[in-house]
Amino acid sequence: MAKGDKALRDHVLYLLRGGGAHVDFEKSVADFPTQLCSVKLAGVPYTAWSLVEHLRIAQWDILEFSRNAKHVSPDFPAGYWPPAETPPDETAWKKSVGAFRKDLKAMQKMVADSKKDLFAKIPHGDGQTLLREALLVADHNAYHIGQLVTIRRLLGCWSGK
Repeated sequence: MAKGDKALRDHVLYLLRGGGAHVDFEKSVADFPTQLCSVKLAGVPYTAWSLVEHLRIAQWDILEFSRNAKHVSPDFPAGYWPPAETPPDETAWKKSVGAFRKDLKAMQKMVADSKKDLFAKIPHGDGQTLLREALLVADHNAYHIGQLVTIRRLLGCWSGK
């Protein structure tokens, strides 16, 4: 692997792991009181549950698009948000968090794989590359994780540690 290629992969992995000026996903959900995940705050158009599910669905879609030519994306925008602002059952939050982690690791693994050309156009796409999709995941995650932290602050359950 060329030195520049390794450096680029390392930088993208750093972003995917929440590096830099961002709070990472693990910190944003750590010790989150699940009884607060469906609280709707005045002036905020979503709940913590809605955000975590949106993060999971969008990341899953980008990952699957990047690796599976037969993948069909959800309808936009409704298909990228859960149908309800509350989880369907008590285990849904943990399942969503776990699925997000699994898909994030899969994206990281693809980026780290030196056999994958970060600049090659995805054959079933219309110009997308693995690099573009990985940066999209990092950017989208950072944006919504910041919103999740804001919700936690407003709910009084953010320690900032």
